[in-house]
Amino acid sequence: MKVLMLGWEFPPFSSGGLGTHCYNITRALSKRGVDVTFVMPGSSDDVHSDFVRIISAGKQKLIKVGVSLKPYLPSLPITAARNSRVSNDKVYGYGFFEDVRRYTEMASQAVRDVDCDVIHCHDWMTFPAGIRAKEEKEKPLVVTVHSTEFDRSGSLCPNPWISDIEWKGMYHADRVITVSRYMKNQIMERYGVPGDKIEVVHNSIDMGRYSKRKIRFGLDEKIVLFLGRLTLQKGPDYFLRAAKRVLDNYKSVRFIVVGTGDMLPQLIDSSINMGISNRVIFTGFQEEIDDYYRMADLYVMPSVSEPFGITALEAMASETPVIVSRQSGVSEVVNHKLSVDFWDVDELASKMLGTLRYECVRREMGSNGHREVSRMSWLDVADRTMEVYSETMKCHPAG
Repeated sequence: MKVLMLGWEFPPFSSGGLGTHCYNITRALSKRGVDVTFVMPGSSDDVHSDFVRIISAGKQKLIKVGVSLKPYLPSLPITAARNSRVSNDKVYGYGFFEDVRRYTEMASQAVRDVDCDVIHCHDWMTFPAGIRAKEEKEKPLVVTVHSTEFDRSGSLCPNPWISDIEWKGMYHADRVITVSRYMKNQIMERYGVPGDKIEVVHNSIDMGRYSKRKIRFGLDEKIVLFLGRLTLQKGPDYFLRAAKRVLDNYKSVRFIVVGTGDMLPQLIDSSINMGISNRVIFTGFQEEIDDYYRMADLYVMPSVSEPFGITALEAMASETPVIVSRQSGVSEVVNHKLSVDFWDVDELASKMLGTLRYECVRREMGSNGHREVSRMSWLDVADRTMEVYSETMKCHPAG
């Protein structure tokens, strides 16, 4: 089976959640004997792989610039790093729409002679190029929706140009993959996609990357970790409000916030106004995040809308207890966690306090969580994805 895959991230070009998924799914598909050609933006010479053929669309000489995408790809600014777990201003920033338009043109030229059985696109940035490749090659199109504009904006003022591209991609696709039942329901409700067109394929984790050997500093205090983009979608304001309630009852706690985003100045001000700034550390963007999981006594993911939430699996792989939002896809696939509604700050603070006060609770949650995620495998994700490919190819007129 030959797959033409289009994605916006691939480590080390970008190592956000989307890049993590693209790297692991291509590697797992390769182990299953699938021949994958991956088309990414940019023209970096730093991206190499022995399990997938990588084409950097930015290396293509742009022969002509199409105009068909201009009506719904204006040169407007976009919030930096929307799709990265922490931040990646080099990948997402001002002029982003123009970058997507150029990627569409360059990728279309780059794949003209690539032979494939199915085309697979990841998120809206690659949908226009995927639609064009489907038309030119007359091959079936599969799109994976990792998140939507409604998720990224917290359903407040979603960008209509982006949501329009998302709808077009799902409309033209022969099959839609998404990462959770939560996300499937959102796609059906927001975009009117029929349920029988959508397949749920949950994410997984590469356990070999993480260590359960904890980092201790010899201090008599607990560490609670938030890791993610500091945007409305991720709920960092709810995290701080819960932190205030915890500190009102339990003083020996330090809260670490790893990441950056448009809410950072507001969050710093809030910590000062609440009188907890001496107990909250804002680290900013961090390339290496594994040690933060190892030093934490508790990881909290209070997302307003989280299609999946790989960071929760990463924390569990480090034997760190987790509290996750019920509005997340990861809550569907793990049992050894605590769940809260993102808006219920009192319940979040109560569960944080209970976990921090009782070592036996943390120990059981950590060991059971580690055991649970250790049974997960990207090969299972690859097997489910290949099933979607096979069914799509059977039903496609050219199949």
